[in-house]
Amino acid sequence: MAQAGREGHPPGIGDGRLVSRTREIDDCSFRAFLSAQSAPRVAWATPDGLELVGGGAAAVVRAEGTDRFDTLRADAATLFDDIDADGPPAARPRLLGGLAFEADHTPASPWEGFPAALFVLPRVQLTRANDRTWLSVTSYDTDATPESVAERLDTVHETIADLPMLRPSGQRPGIATTRRLTTNAEWTESVERAVASIRNGNLRKVVLATALDVTLAAPIDVPDTLERFRRTYPECYRFLVQPTEERGFFGPPPERLVRMDGDHVATEALAGSVERGDTPEEDAELARSLEASDKLGHEQALVTDTIRECLAPFGTVCVGERGIKRLSNIQHLRTPITATLDDDTHVLDLVEVLHPTPAVGGLPPERARSVIRETEPFDRGWYASPVGWFDAAGDGEFVVGIRSAVAGGDDATLFAGDGIVGDSDPDEEWAELGPKFQPVLDELDE
Repeated sequence: MAQAGREGHPPGIGDGRLVSRTREIDDCSFRAFLSAQSAPRVAWATPDGLELVGGGAAAVVRAEGTDRFDTLRADAATLFDDIDADGPPAARPRLLGGLAFEADHTPASPWEGFPAALFVLPRVQLTRANDRTWLSVTSYDTDATPESVAERLDTVHETIADLPMLRPSGQRPGIATTRRLTTNAEWTESVERAVASIRNGNLRKVVLATALDVTLAAPIDVPDTLERFRRTYPECYRFLVQPTEERGFFGPPPERLVRMDGDHVATEALAGSVERGDTPEEDAELARSLEASDKLGHEQALVTDTIRECLAPFGTVCVGERGIKRLSNIQHLRTPITATLDDDTHVLDLVEVLHPTPAVGGLPPERARSVIRETEPFDRGWYASPVGWFDAAGDGEFVVGIRSAVAGGDDATLFAGDGIVGDSDPDEEWAELGPKFQPVLDELDE
């Protein structure tokens, strides 16, 4: 199902024309701009410097059920069929959003407003790339014209002219209480059952997650939180999908699911982790233990092999050399993977076959998902799911929505998961979960 057009009076996809006007502007605070926008609000930033923030919706594409990828591709093709856009490639119209972990996801607390798939074409957007900044205004309507959209661009430009180039990220809201939705005893029992299933040959790997309910001391300001991620996790992506004013899904995930640019595809296998050391010597020793671990090496190899097998039907796949990816509070085993496509492909085709990777689901995929549904006492919602963007050409980039939270008002729910294989120890796996909450938790606590 797709909606678009003027606020309050959206025609269906196919009933309008997409018109977008862009101009280069002086740099300004993306955080201040995002705070001034109405929902839906979206944000996307990459480690290499591309940054997008948008507010309002020229169009919204939604999808439900097992055919959600087909629906997204079909509605997006119709939406992008007739485009009049004058901006540079960096500021081209894009749909930004994501999908739920499960196709049959039904929005429920804390995921109100988050359907099985949702992508937004922002009405107003800022783009920063290569040290340049652009403002775009987009309309999808039956009576949209270049002249009317250009006038709207003039008006919006006037409203943001006084925004500062930099704006402090504000105070953290503070944490009143926290509560794990899985107890240590429940976790131990779940891991032991999973290990037994693996040793019996019914399962090769499963990623079990936990959720942390957080009551905040003051209401959260999500744009403020995203701005702090810019400083503390510059090596990570940053995203926000906020369908309504009530709550948004956000985080600084380290892991790219897939990037497609023409016939070139880039992805990575990221699995197996240890904490960072307090000294360079301790840090190096922990990295060596990560590389030497048979258990973590096996877990990472499962992810690598599965991604290669998923991409093989689309073209020629190249698997790079495994190494260490260091983040501020954790380090992972990482294997880069690229592919050259043989035929026309949409990035959603690749997202569909890759999600969920064994790094967030397991093997065999359907058996692992059954174990997850039977075991986890909470709704994953959009956690560990694809979040990103795609454009009219079918190019795009997606991350895996980990190191993430859904939050609004004075409450937040954080998520973390760990891969379970045949020799997993429940206590060790429980200890690994803590650092995975920290990227978000640290930016909430005073």
